[in-house]
Amino acid sequence: MEFTIERSALAEAVARAARSLPARSTVPVLGGLLLDARAGRLRISGFDHEAFAEVDTPADTLTEGRVLVLGRRLADICKVLPEGGVGCALEGSRFTVDGGGTRFGLSTLPLEEYPALPALPAVRGQVDAAEFAAALGQVVVAAGRDDTLPVLTGVQLRADGETLTLSASDRYRYAVRSLPWKPEPDAAAEPLEAVLPGRRLTDLARAAARSGTLRVGLDPRGGGLVSFETAGVRSALRLLDGRLPRYDELFSLDGPAVAEVEREPLAEAVRRVGVVAESDSPIRLDFSAAGEVLLQAGYEDDVASQRMPATLTGRGDVSVAFNPQYLLDALQSFTSRRIRFELLGPGQRALLCGVREDGAGDAEDVTHRHLLMSVRQLA
Repeated sequence: MEFTIERSALAEAVARAARSLPARSTVPVLGGLLLDARAGRLRISGFDHEAFAEVDTPADTLTEGRVLVLGRRLADICKVLPEGGVGCALEGSRFTVDGGGTRFGLSTLPLEEYPALPALPAVRGQVDAAEFAAALGQVVVAAGRDDTLPVLTGVQLRADGETLTLSASDRYRYAVRSLPWKPEPDAAAEPLEAVLPGRRLTDLARAAARSGTLRVGLDPRGGGLVSFETAGVRSALRLLDGRLPRYDELFSLDGPAVAEVEREPLAEAVRRVGVVAESDSPIRLDFSAAGEVLLQAGYEDDVASQRMPATLTGRGDVSVAFNPQYLLDALQSFTSRRIRFELLGPGQRALLCGVREDGAGDAEDVTHRHLLMSVRQLA
């Protein structure tokens, strides 16, 4: 095989395909990228059984062919190549990359040991790529980090009618965000529902954020993959086994106190007061009907506190305490100027949502909600 291509096009295509590669693998070929040169285009694919990416980019193909090379090594080479045209060729068992007077040689991996690339499921609908990436960023903060409970490290997607809902939970917090969804006219009638690895889905969404429309596919009969397609790029992730618990009843609080606070000043106060909090130490919030909230953290002589304005309705004074990082993650996931708390008290659920401000009056923004468990023993 032999082809020429612009360095920027090659670097972008390799970088996007390399996002599907595993961080570590005991099977060397799974760390490879498959380069397939055909008339007028180069297709770069990566697949490790859990994630798949395939990128098409224009290229001037002199000789058609396929080659498998170490993906991350090729990505590193593309980063340091000078701007301009790049010539690539398979010379025996070596793949060469030549640009701007700089020449690299890469050993190839055995094509016969590479797994067959998966067939992607039919497209079920589409979503705005930038809005999807932003919404995912708002919920993935609540996903778990414990790989012994894989489903809790995932983000659940549910498309029903004209709404796509993303949700994540690590048992101590639960984030939900909904956004518009455009189903395909001939798509299966049943809702699309799947739990996908949170970290890999985040990488995929960030890469696609500027692509306009993201088309999503899932085989309702099974198959284990959810596909994502944009212009020239096709990706897929394997589903995680299991489902997240339903959040409908969790998010329904009986007779809560309702507090409202300026979001950014509260986040700054949490950062400031939380400096004295140990890793297992909560930060306490005392909401007062007198129109303020008192933040406190620390024990004995190492303590910090700060007062700031807040409104409280529905009950008398109420106190809650949270893991400082969980609270900060939740506050930073919102974009509204003010945040609304629904509070039941110590050791119980607390529901956060943004406050939408418009000419018709202020109202809670239910497209994004974040549930936190309050610590039972207050600081």
